[in-house]
Amino acid sequence: MNRTKESVPPSKGSIRRRLLLSLLLGASVLTVGVYFMILSVARQVAQESQDNVLSASAISILDSARYAGGEIIVDLPYSALSMLDSVSDERVFYAIRMEDEFLSGYRDLPEARPDADGRITFRSRPFLGEDVRIATLRRPLSTDVGRQFLQVSVAQTLTGQQQIVTRVSRTSFAVGVGVFALLVLLAGVIARSTIRPLDRLTASVSRRGPEDLRSVTAPVPSEMVPLVASLNRLMGRLKTSLERSEDFIAEAAHRVRTPLAIVRTKAEIIGRKSQDPHTRAAIDEMIHAIDESSRTAGQLLDHAMVTFRLDNLSMERIDLAQLTMNAVERAHPLSEIKGVSITTHSSAPAWIHGDPILLQNALQNLLDNAMKYAPTGTHVKLDIVVAEDTAILCITDDGPGFPQPEFEILTERFSRGPNAKDIVGSGLGLTIVREVMEAHRGEMETKNSSGGGACVRLSFPLA
Repeated sequence: MNRTKESVPPSKGSIRRRLLLSLLLGASVLTVGVYFMILSVARQVAQESQDNVLSASAISILDSARYAGGEIIVDLPYSALSMLDSVSDERVFYAIRMEDEFLSGYRDLPEARPDADGRITFRSRPFLGEDVRIATLRRPLSTDVGRQFLQVSVAQTLTGQQQIVTRVSRTSFAVGVGVFALLVLLAGVIARSTIRPLDRLTASVSRRGPEDLRSVTAPVPSEMVPLVASLNRLMGRLKTSLERSEDFIAEAAHRVRTPLAIVRTKAEIIGRKSQDPHTRAAIDEMIHAIDESSRTAGQLLDHAMVTFRLDNLSMERIDLAQLTMNAVERAHPLSEIKGVSITTHSSAPAWIHGDPILLQNALQNLLDNAMKYAPTGTHVKLDIVVAEDTAILCITDDGPGFPQPEFEILTERFSRGPNAKDIVGSGLGLTIVREVMEAHRGEMETKNSSGGGACVRLSFPLA
């Protein structure tokens, strides 16, 4: 209903979505960080492995060098270069120099900056259109002219290293995607479990009816304790306010009806004793006003009761025909006083789900309206029919019918037609019926019968 929609505050984001996005952002950063860390370690390990092989090859060549007969003899060991070629299909280069004199190998092969302490040095440079890794090692050698340094540079292309890094990168990416998917699933579980106490609190409170204003005593996380404490204080104040309102309504009804009944009785006595036509007419007007006030007070109480029960319906499986018969029996004394006969007809069993108290109140209001407007000696008909999955109750009378200009506003509060000026009423009867039908997911249709009189059609979903 409209008041329920108005009570819903505007939504501003979702805690679950925020938490989930935060977890996913953290998972993304972690996954990307791990991916690049693995890639960096893979490059470092592949380079260290290649550097170790290049270093062993350079040492092997230097170990085979000797000075004899006035010249330097270097017998290139087969293992010195084959160990490089066996790692992968790489191209291998070398260069041997004595000080600044080129001895053998590739003359243009760049060299790593020699280390003064005699340690092997490495560098990566392009050579012959390919990127190569170069290892340079120098060692002193005694010659006829004194001590000189023999320098060996060994180089290998980086294709194999890049292939290894590429394979590791693909594997790391696949592992990263799997880990990220796992983290997404884990983040969803964490977000759901984190919000679950709030969902349980929401479900617990929403299942309560308006009269259930007990404090929430279930244990909640520490972050929710201030919220639950505030909610308990609010429900305590609301409970006190409702109790005061109920006491006030009951007391007000008693204090209004009792004096009105006394005044009406006194007015009737005075009217019987008075012989003055003007006095009797004034007393009749007074009695009419008293009846109007008493009727309004009763309808206000009925409307308050209906409003109170709408949010906490006591649903039962009800026989609509039996419910109608009970309403007719209650209206029988008034129908005899008015001289209006009431007939009922049901074509088939019609079982519905509903609150019997509210439905009885709605039928009572419709019968009361029909008998008020039906002339003496006429009759009111109640017909029940079943059409597919709907039970339909039609109430028709032989009265003047609904006024056409105000036809659509008669179900609004305190709205009455121009033909109701001399008839006791409050303008709440059709309002109560409309609200009861809306609460039962039914429909109410008001129209005038083709042969005269008003017709109210109530449609209920079948049970």
